[in-house]
Amino acid sequence: MQFAAGPDPTDLLTLPWSTPLEDWPRDKLVSLPRGISRHVVRFVRIGGIVYAVKEIDTDLAQREFDLLRALAKTGVPVVEAVGVVAGRTTPDGEPLNAALVTKHLRFSLPYRALFSRRLDPDLENKLLDALAELLVRLHLVGFYWGDCSLSNTLFRRDAGALAAYLVDAETGSIRPTLSDGQRLGDLDIAETNLAGELLDLQMSGLLPESVDPVETAQSVVTRYNNLWRELTAPQQLGDDEWWQVERKIRRLNELGYDVGQIQINEDGENGGQQYLQTQVVEAGHHRRRLMQLTGLDVQENQARRILNDLDTFRGQAVMPDTDVDELTVAHHWLTDVFEPVIEAIPPELSNKLEPAEIFHEVLEHRWFLSEAAGREVSMADATRSYIDNVLPYRPEEAALLDPALMGIGSVDDVPDDQDTTAPKTVGGFAAAQAQPAANNPTDNGSGPASGNP
Repeated sequence: MQFAAGPDPTDLLTLPWSTPLEDWPRDKLVSLPRGISRHVVRFVRIGGIVYAVKEIDTDLAQREFDLLRALAKTGVPVVEAVGVVAGRTTPDGEPLNAALVTKHLRFSLPYRALFSRRLDPDLENKLLDALAELLVRLHLVGFYWGDCSLSNTLFRRDAGALAAYLVDAETGSIRPTLSDGQRLGDLDIAETNLAGELLDLQMSGLLPESVDPVETAQSVVTRYNNLWRELTAPQQLGDDEWWQVERKIRRLNELGYDVGQIQINEDGENGGQQYLQTQVVEAGHHRRRLMQLTGLDVQENQARRILNDLDTFRGQAVMPDTDVDELTVAHHWLTDVFEPVIEAIPPELSNKLEPAEIFHEVLEHRWFLSEAAGREVSMADATRSYIDNVLPYRPEEAALLDPALMGIGSVDDVPDDQDTTAPKTVGGFAAAQAQPAANNPTDNGSGPASGNP
């Protein structure tokens, strides 16, 4: 057994590794929505944490484990690989496939679950924007996916948008850099897979009639190319246009990327024309800034939204011409604004959404209430109204879905009286964070199963 360092291995030793995964006892299993998979996958809960276990060839399991760990170190959003159990045999000595263990990603959903609920009329655009950005981020760190698809991705809500997580690295490889041909090859695969998945949604009645599956799938290439060009293409500079350097950096920061290197090149064959070339080093600009100021670990768009509220709080709380340390302001915002909202959420509603997404929705709700009232509504009043009138009617992120909507073998058969919801968070944000974000794999037939709240 090879497990990553952490609190997991001791608990995982108790699982029945000498039993084929499809025969694991029901009292060990958790039922979660997932996609179609050629591999046997089961979800188990130990010590309040949900794990996904996938039976797979030993070499493939080790390779995928190494790839997921390597990608995680680059900051790319991927599921958390926990370990590989190899050399498994039954009590009679019959060899068994290895098991790849990953953590289940809380508050995330496979794409079919999002379409079955249809909470957002602009779901297709948000889904493809998230997938295109994930593919760009993977290519920037030299990862060739080889099987980009919605099925191999999980999605978490991110301040009204979606954030995509890679959950299947079985067909991928990491290289120093990718050629244009390799990137285009990945895009061709993505377009083909997306078209098939969207056609399947159409046949299931989950896609609006106004959405053309093929044209929508093709649009992911445009989305990808627009972002790739913004992040990597050189920009022509005039003799008196040095201000564009700062403008370019600000634009990249707004997109959520930090700049690691700035280079000015002169083209001697074209009249000495100068070109600005920037090298982005890592996405998550707003997320890292918020973490430094408050300790909150959230999605990128959530961080951008929260930072805007923090800036508004600073403008209202700090007297003009007064120099107050940014960290001090952030501390007061955390204790006076953010934590009271999260602590007001009743325990029975705390699993509806992750804390940062709840806070974003309260801000949105407050804006609508203020517009309707013609005056500024207090945060406390907005929070009470949101808890009474909005949050109770949001679907449980941990709820099970109709198996027919989730694909073949999507929900494991467990007893009716078994608890199948994710562990509840309690009280304030600190309590919610005490339960680590967990990851689990997903698949479209070539890798792990997708699923989870």
